[in-house]
Amino acid sequence: MAFDLDGLYRTTYASVVRFLYRKVWDADRAEDLAQEVFMRALAHEPEKPRSWVFAVAANIARDEARSAIRRRKHLVLLTHEPVALPTANEDIAEDVEHAEQEEEVRRALATLSPRDREVLLLWDAGLSYPEIATQTGLALGAVGTTLARARKRLVAAHDQLEGHGHEQRTTARS
Repeated sequence: MAFDLDGLYRTTYASVVRFLYRKVWDADRAEDLAQEVFMRALAHEPEKPRSWVFAVAANIARDEARSAIRRRKHLVLLTHEPVALPTANEDIAEDVEHAEQEEEVRRALATLSPRDREVLLLWDAGLSYPEIATQTGLALGAVGTTLARARKRLVAAHDQLEGHGHEQRTTARS
């Protein structure tokens, strides 16, 4: 059977970008990394392309995180850099609310174990239970249980963080 990169790209690109975005939290960078994933797929022509693409995406995201840590360690703060002013936006309140919600989700995801986070993100990206099992090394029967527990933990963490954030905002207003 011939490798169908075009079909793979059409059916999985958006899911791969979403998966990578939740790893790197930068939309432009997620799209760049997704392009890298598909360039590698073109070179390797994998037998199980969908699983392979997400495995490569996870590896690329891990490498990206290591790179970011190295960059931060070497970052020198430039105190004389001009500060960029925000551009005018018609609905700043909506943007602020969206950014706050995104930050709450980030913090809630950060409280999960790496395995729980990985299973949730793979499931959210549209991978099947067998594909998640292959990617994570979990037994196929354990994927559903792990996913259910991870969802509960994510909701609990989000609720706890949301309640704590509400208390802080209330205290700050007083």
